[in-house]
Amino acid sequence: MATVICWFHQDLRIGDHPALHAAINAAEANGATVVPLYILDDAAAGRWAMGGASRWWLHHSLTDLNQGLSRLGAGLVIRRGDAEAIIPEIVAETGATALFTSRRGEPWSKQQLDRIAENLKSHDVHTHISNSPFLIEPGDVLSKTGNRMRVFTPFKRNLLARGGIRAVLPRPQSIPYPATPPQSLSIEDLDLLPKSPDWSGGLQKAWRVGEAAALNRLQEFLDETASHYHISRDHPSEIGTSRLSPHLHFGELSPVTIYHAVMDHSGYAPSEGLEVFLSEVIWREFSYELLDQFPDMPDQPLRPEFANFPWRQDYHQDLQAWQKGMTGYPLIDAGMRELYETGWMHNRVRMITASFLTKHLLIPWQEGEAWFFDTLVDADLASNAAGWQWVAGCGADASPYFRVFNPITQGTKFDAAGYVRRWCPELRELDNKSIFAPFDAPPTVLLGAGVTLGRDYPHPLISHPDGRKQALDAFAQIKSAS
Repeated sequence: MATVICWFHQDLRIGDHPALHAAINAAEANGATVVPLYILDDAAAGRWAMGGASRWWLHHSLTDLNQGLSRLGAGLVIRRGDAEAIIPEIVAETGATALFTSRRGEPWSKQQLDRIAENLKSHDVHTHISNSPFLIEPGDVLSKTGNRMRVFTPFKRNLLARGGIRAVLPRPQSIPYPATPPQSLSIEDLDLLPKSPDWSGGLQKAWRVGEAAALNRLQEFLDETASHYHISRDHPSEIGTSRLSPHLHFGELSPVTIYHAVMDHSGYAPSEGLEVFLSEVIWREFSYELLDQFPDMPDQPLRPEFANFPWRQDYHQDLQAWQKGMTGYPLIDAGMRELYETGWMHNRVRMITASFLTKHLLIPWQEGEAWFFDTLVDADLASNAAGWQWVAGCGADASPYFRVFNPITQGTKFDAAGYVRRWCPELRELDNKSIFAPFDAPPTVLLGAGVTLGRDYPHPLISHPDGRKQALDAFAQIKSAS
């Protein structure tokens, strides 16, 4: 019996899956079977291979996908290694006549898919590429003059005005599967989970992984949070965000499903909270638009003058203090500890911690980007790079260079005392004012809270006024040279 292959990538779901939908339709029309395939190809990704937190998530997401496929009469064939060699091998093993897969966003993966498709074409095997990861494919949202866009707000406006977002595809009821499928590794063979030590306890407590968990989380957000999201998203002590980012990154949930769920929930008249939420979804689209235009965005500043920015050279000790949540600024340290424990950080705190690293400490943004990529369960190449460049001031749509987040006043403004107490328990007895700046607290207050600076909690790496001044001086230096 003839066979077609459905190659999964960052689209680890069954519902609203254009490539799987097309593969099943093609197989049923031709009396063929479908081989669902996943390949772990770390070498092709190079330095952007998945970090430890993402690998933990991937293990559980693949497990969920395989169980879902089994309920439909199929299974997931798993291989590890060079996809450019493995795909032809699977084609030869199965006699496959076509490869169905999803659009890629990462430059390395796009190039790899292009080479695979060209190779298969020479063997009369056609590659069908569907738009699964995006609302609109990169390059499809243009300015009035027909040019590609580099500023977020007009990009969002044009995307929404453009329309043309496809409907949600129905979930398949069964999958025609070969009686004798190709040999497969087990998910455990991929060795994705941490061992010696197993540091994933915090991730296990914080997350439920998989397609059903993603859909449940979306519905909970719409029912409980969406109406006030525009306010609550800035308050880290609250459960005020969607926490959908890892589900979206791994494709357990499509942006198309999110878009239509928002529109259906609101009667196609989104509230202010849902409008802001859709902006966050479209920011991800914009990030991939930038990455498509500038494939070196994860490594090089989009504003060329930043190639001469006077970053520090002797920063490794301060970088480690930032990574460990030991900077002496409680809001920064709470965020970094939340990240390491749960693989996630509140978005407002992401901006503040990134600003502190790049502006107070003058540490290159690429160092923070790499740390986030290794420790985030939603480590998305495009969104991570775009976010870091935005905060550092070197992105295409960057924050004004003079904006330096104050980690003391930000904590007060957004009622983050509960957040700090959770992640910096050594400070939990401090009052709501002192908890964001224990270094300014009177000795009697510190004594009453059982805090000795330098013993229980570190002194600050730098004062906020000094950090802000050196950041502005550095920006002035490249501004005068341009």
